[in-house]
Amino acid sequence: MALYTLENVTQRYGNREVLRIPHLAIEEGAAMGLRGHNGSGKSTLLRILAFLETPATGRIIFDGVSSPGNAFERRRHVTLLTQEPYLLTTTVRKNVAYGMKIRGMDNVDESVDKALSQVGLDPERFAGRSAHELSGGELQRVALAARLAMRPRVLLLDEPTASLDKDSAVLIKNAVTAARTELGTTLVIASHDMSWLESVSDSMLCLYEGQPSERDV
Repeated sequence: MALYTLENVTQRYGNREVLRIPHLAIEEGAAMGLRGHNGSGKSTLLRILAFLETPATGRIIFDGVSSPGNAFERRRHVTLLTQEPYLLTTTVRKNVAYGMKIRGMDNVDESVDKALSQVGLDPERFAGRSAHELSGGELQRVALAARLAMRPRVLLLDEPTASLDKDSAVLIKNAVTAARTELGTTLVIASHDMSWLESVSDSMLCLYEGQPSERDV
């Protein structure tokens, strides 16, 4: 059984239809890439999969339960990393631990250290630093560590390597691949970096003007 099944899902912003997905199934543990031009609907689809937006029409079945369901409960299993993630004005450790504490998870410090190590940040060097002292690549990796620490069932990534150097992109690839291998985390990733995206994904969905397409982008 697929973890996600979308049936006749559409989304509208005002009078403009921005997404139309007649059918989409995502298997648990899969790594699906999303490709398409800016404005093709990738970010909208990710927000719908994260249960941060309710589609205008259609049905989403998640883990066998049809929408609307309990969106708050579903969000406990799904997390989205945006291109420009927001971090709290506090230490790296508190940023990474924040989601765990909200969820009442145990072994917070141990999980924070492991997550930072997974993204190539030495906990002894970085955990006590202010988030505002970090470079762009370090900020993105801290934001990813915060999501990995929650051990999500689904990890959604929107342009995770945009503006990052090659080394940071490799570290992010290794971290999300490890989450899939070790925890069975389902990955859905939107990126314009085709070589990077193809190296992480085992299937690909191309969107063109909000709809699945076979055309090359």
